[in-house]
Amino acid sequence: MTATTRSGSRAQLAHALALVVAIALIAVAVVLGLRAQSLRDDPALANRAQLDEAAARGVTTEVSRGLAQVFSYDWSQPGITKAAADQLLSGQAREEYDTLFASLQERAPDQKLTLSTQVQVAGVQRLTETKATLLVFLDQSSSRAEDEESSVSAAQLRVEAERKGRSWVITALNPL
Repeated sequence: MTATTRSGSRAQLAHALALVVAIALIAVAVVLGLRAQSLRDDPALANRAQLDEAAARGVTTEVSRGLAQVFSYDWSQPGITKAAADQLLSGQAREEYDTLFASLQERAPDQKLTLSTQVQVAGVQRLTETKATLLVFLDQSSSRAEDEESSVSAAQLRVEAERKGRSWVITALNPL
């Protein structure tokens, strides 16, 4: 073999090797690109509950405050609770609340019933820009003035909320 033939073979080999490396790099880039796209499309990333602590804390605070307002009741001032419900509830939550409120308004004046509600623990299960699902544990204490009797009860709820403008509105209350 002559020197010219050897250098030509080496040049062809170098070109072939460069072509194989280029194809391998393109293949790796395609695979990594597809993998990156699948990670961006992961539904878990759409759930801001674990990714945006400030947003989760904000919705938790607002929904907890709303639940305390709509589930607290003073027989001598029922309008306060109704006004809170008008502002903070909609959809299925409002329908159920109206049913409960009607029954409460019938019984409360005779019993001089007062309810006080506190959210003990609330956590965001799912959060997007416009919707939230929370798990809430609350305590409600009731007292009747005529027999000075009081009691405390606990409840666990799955709460659905939707952002309306700058506020969160409770749209569903599901007992657990």
